[in-house]
Amino acid sequence: MTHIWRALQSGWWLTASRIRGYSLIVLVATALALVGWIALSDRLIDRNGKPIGTDFSNVYAAGRLTWLGHPADAYDPALQHQAERAVFGGRDVPFFGWHYPPFFFAIAFAVAALPYALGLSLWLVGSLVAYLAAIRAILPRSETLLVASAFPAVLVNLGHGQNGFFTAALLGGALQLIDNRPALAGVLIGLLAYKPQFGVLIPVALLAGRRWSTIAAAAATVAALVLISFAALGGEVWHSFAGSLNFTQSVVLEQGGTGWEKIQSAFAAARNWGADVATAYAIQTALAIVVAATLAWLWHGTNAIELKAAGLAVASLLATPYVLDYDLVVMAVAIAFLVRHGLGSGFHDYEISLLAAAWIAPLLSRNIAGATGIPLGLMVLLAVYVSILRRAARDRNRAIARTTQIAQA
Repeated sequence: MTHIWRALQSGWWLTASRIRGYSLIVLVATALALVGWIALSDRLIDRNGKPIGTDFSNVYAAGRLTWLGHPADAYDPALQHQAERAVFGGRDVPFFGWHYPPFFFAIAFAVAALPYALGLSLWLVGSLVAYLAAIRAILPRSETLLVASAFPAVLVNLGHGQNGFFTAALLGGALQLIDNRPALAGVLIGLLAYKPQFGVLIPVALLAGRRWSTIAAAAATVAALVLISFAALGGEVWHSFAGSLNFTQSVVLEQGGTGWEKIQSAFAAARNWGADVATAYAIQTALAIVVAATLAWLWHGTNAIELKAAGLAVASLLATPYVLDYDLVVMAVAIAFLVRHGLGSGFHDYEISLLAAAWIAPLLSRNIAGATGIPLGLMVLLAVYVSILRRAARDRNRAIARTTQIAQA
């Protein structure tokens, strides 16, 4: 047992050959699972009666409604479900709600111009390439693409036809560019407004870091998106979006329509343990306040951009009550920045093992939460965030010590 703890502490067990081996095993298993899933489907409906790409069906149906000139109908659950069934020839498929701001209709409109299978492929392959490019830019090493491709959150996102790749590409790209091309970083951050729940703490970080040009570019991008959507779709669609928010909050989140085991937040963990809505919100709010305060401390200081970027990526996941396991693709951004920082300045005790746990967690979090109620995804996020803050505090203390020595010399 002592030997195991020492291995976990030092991280010596995670050799380069094991990293490649584990990644190849997961990647091959992912490919086989996807091929089998598709092969056993019947006209794009899987063995469980769900569409291939599940959640993508709501994007495609919303796009079809837009082509028909009725985008606002996507925010009406009955009309949206009717459109989803129509995509699959009237077959009785489950309802997957459309909850995005109107400017995301641009993506829906584009993919719905193609047959469903091609639209799904375009969406997943295009966003996957963008995700891999962002992670490779953060960590330009030979093994990066293999490890990032095998990251288990990739399988979860592929299975759901979801937007985790797109979110990670935008956030990772913005954080990689923020020092050298701050305005472009702001544009990427502005585009993240399609997932507003992940933008809660971005202004906190940017204000604390006095990133004025990035803030201006992000604000201008969001304003442009809103204006373009008004011009293209009209004001009715925004009215319908606002009216749908109560359904999204009450049914999808508060009543657990999505499934508590799928949501990786403090709110969902509290609800899964039997807490009422008010108590769950109080717990989530308290966590968000603590994370916001510590994130401001991190970005206001002189810490390396790697720690600031990793901190913001993890904090964005922790702050929202609605974060699904496919959203954990964003953890790849944090892992890449932390590995880059560790390779440059060394790893502290347990950090390598913690990064390995963060990498494998998306594969296990849903099943463990469903079987035991233990919120593994949330626990790993908290552990990684605390590790980032500890590393930042150590770096600051070392910088202060060096400055004191120079002053005394």
